[in-house]
Amino acid sequence: MRGPHNIWRLIRTGATLERSGAMGVVLEALDAPRGVRILARVLGWPFKPLGFRGDPALPPATRALTALGPAYIKFGQILSTRPDLVGDELAVQLRVLQDKLPPFPNDVAMKMIEEDLGLPVDQVFSEFSAPVAAASIAQVHRARIADTGEEVAVKVLRPKIEKAFRTDIEAFHLAATIIERFIPFSRRLRPSDVVEHFEGIVSGELDLRLESSAASEFAANTRNDEGFRVPRAYWGLSSRRVMTLGWAEGVPLGDNDAIDAAGHDRQALAKRVLQLFLHHALRDGFFHADMHQGNLKVGADGAIICYDFGIMGRIDEYPRRVYAEILFGMIRQDYRRVAEVHFEAGYVPAEMDVDEFSRALRAVGDPIFGMDASHISMGRLLSYLFEVTERFGMQTRTELILLQRTMVVVEGVARSLDPHMNIWEVARPIVEAYIKENIGPKAFLRDLTRTVQVLARFGPKLPKLAEAALVQQDMPPEPPPVNPWPQRLGWMGLGAGLAALVALAVS
Repeated sequence: MRGPHNIWRLIRTGATLERSGAMGVVLEALDAPRGVRILARVLGWPFKPLGFRGDPALPPATRALTALGPAYIKFGQILSTRPDLVGDELAVQLRVLQDKLPPFPNDVAMKMIEEDLGLPVDQVFSEFSAPVAAASIAQVHRARIADTGEEVAVKVLRPKIEKAFRTDIEAFHLAATIIERFIPFSRRLRPSDVVEHFEGIVSGELDLRLESSAASEFAANTRNDEGFRVPRAYWGLSSRRVMTLGWAEGVPLGDNDAIDAAGHDRQALAKRVLQLFLHHALRDGFFHADMHQGNLKVGADGAIICYDFGIMGRIDEYPRRVYAEILFGMIRQDYRRVAEVHFEAGYVPAEMDVDEFSRALRAVGDPIFGMDASHISMGRLLSYLFEVTERFGMQTRTELILLQRTMVVVEGVARSLDPHMNIWEVARPIVEAYIKENIGPKAFLRDLTRTVQVLARFGPKLPKLAEAALVQQDMPPEPPPVNPWPQRLGWMGLGAGLAALVALAVS
């Protein structure tokens, strides 16, 4: 229930933000008016002792959210993907949130597995380890399947985590409602929409069947990608609260010393991780949106192994083509074409001036291309590009913001392996190949074929649809619904007036 009983949770949240020093950081990131900042600090100060202290070694926002618990940690991680809402500086702080909590006991995990799979754990697994990783939503155990001897990773949801998250999400909804009602400037940030977005993501992560599905789809899309592997999903050993994937054995991609000791070529790995991400985003429209070093390993054969599919990104075909043309135009420094693509896609209002927009894009691109290759960042370029397009009236596009954020993370991974990597040289062949395949005569014929196939499927229905449309065209428009209350109130007023006249006459 989104009612007053959640007020205590909000007081505790505000007190923790104040005590940790995060209140000022958050208000600054949201660009709150001076009056709102003063009011928030005045209201928060008396409750400061009620807040959680947190770890003083952490940045203020990270410290507060970590102290408040799993739902707040996850909320912070989601907000880190939206620099358009919280600003670049706060997004960077939130990106380093550590999603690590104490594990729950093995016997509890085993009981949950038995309840969900309907079989004793020792009958399903010949080996079942203590937790090897514990996060806000679930923890992971290393196990061996009894029948086949295969090593697997078994992910188990925390007990009662669904109820705990649902309780905190209701408090988030209440906070969003209060903020929108009493702080008008906040409405441009759409707090209720942000909470709805968060609720949708968390709902997906609380059903491990959906993460298994994401792993399975990602594996199918990338099965022919050389030097890349996705662990197999074991559907027979997975359920709503339990997910079983193949064990990813390898060297963490963030450990350069171990990578060198294993004899892997770090420059080749850096190039491959960036090109693979672009392949997944452009070719498939389905990409891993949390592709940091903690979710990547290097196998003994040199293949990059990817895991943890809780946050995935999806882009439809048309936005992919637009994004590729924009990226290709920026690589070639053809700012006029980039401007035209924005107008053709309807991203920028038609009344804007295309030449002025082109000049604004040049002011973004030329300084970046003038840098040393090791400092050029595609993620930074996209970030600046979004700032320009917003000034020209472009609405925020969530899927592109997520793509840009993931691009920044992937670039960071690549540069940690090869600091002197030239991002443009690595990205260019992937973007050019996509453009060649998806924009031009070949793509037009493919699109035309698909259109004919769709019309063929609806062929038997087309005469009836046309007839219905023509009949509807000839019918007179329905009168708008009449609100009875004004009439009723009028009669009530007339009755009251007559009653008053009668009363005066009698008196």
